[in-house]
Amino acid sequence: MSYKIVLKDGVEKDIKKFNHSQQLLILKQINKISISPELGSLLGNKNGYNLSGCRKMYADSKKIRIVYKMIEDTIIIEVVAVGKRDNMEVYDKASKRL
Repeated sequence: MSYKIVLKDGVEKDIKKFNHSQQLLILKQINKISISPELGSLLGNKNGYNLSGCRKMYADSKKIRIVYKMIEDTIIIEVVAVGKRDNMEVYDKASKRL
């Protein structure tokens, strides 16, 4: 069984900021998430950002993080943000989009 993937507003724009090969790596990881969402590490409170209920998955040798949450009762994976960890950028975006 695979989960339906939903991208929050702004995630497509996040992905388009990366080069083509990185975009393919991100999409490959999102595909893995749709099959086995429990693969990602649980996030809690990241430097003041409350990301409880969210998970992270890496792409491109841990240079890129995909922050997502599982919506159990509807079998949906909602990708909240995609980006680099630099200055906690990806977690800031994720926190604002929750």
